[in-house]
Amino acid sequence: MAGHSQFKNIMHRKGGQDAKRAQLFTKLAREITVSAKLGSPDPNANPRLRAAILAARAQSLPKDNIQRAIDKATSGGDAANLEELRYEGYGPGNVAVIVECLTDNRNRTASEVRTAFSKNGGTMGESGSVAFNFERVGLIHYPLKAGEADAVLDAGIEAGADDVQSSEDGHDITCRPDDLNAVSKALEAALGDPEFARLDWKPLVQVPVDADTVPTLMKFLDILDDCDDVQRVAANYEIDDAIMEKLGA
Repeated sequence: MAGHSQFKNIMHRKGGQDAKRAQLFTKLAREITVSAKLGSPDPNANPRLRAAILAARAQSLPKDNIQRAIDKATSGGDAANLEELRYEGYGPGNVAVIVECLTDNRNRTASEVRTAFSKNGGTMGESGSVAFNFERVGLIHYPLKAGEADAVLDAGIEAGADDVQSSEDGHDITCRPDDLNAVSKALEAALGDPEFARLDWKPLVQVPVDADTVPTLMKFLDILDDCDDVQRVAANYEIDDAIMEKLGA
């Protein structure tokens, strides 16, 4: 099992599903608001906003919520205070971790992320300290039902993608960041709406994690994911399937 963000990742969720869903909706709405604020409120003219809306629809965020999030960007208010932050460091097992945040309080967010690292066997680093372990890519994800692997591969090639990987988790199609809007639009014409289309971090190297470290690493990633200001977490871990089966049993 390789892990970073939702790129071939198993999301380890705890209880309180209603609270989790509400938290997810808040994060999706924030991304929509900031995307609309930084660009155009028209998704056809704003690739980032279009990707944010696709991700929100995939998680069943109501249409009214999506529109309210866009409206916040043009009306000022809370949206004016939101800023993007990125933190980097190493987690348990010397796994490289990138944490992307949207926040209205830089000090609060820095404190929460720093505490998550320090209390769970991790170490915060300076900006750029682990980013060299990753490549910035455009990522479009489709569920298995979108089509057979060969059909999705053909669609990806026609759309101008750089790579297509199909597994039991679905189809991951990657492209250069600047090509994300064009490639995602071409894929939509061939395969329909994806589950999400966004900029992401693809590991260039992966760090094997042993059975003793996996529970600590998963707890650490969960704690980061549970922070309200954290939008996305990327990590370059790799866990052997036999270890996952043993832990699952």
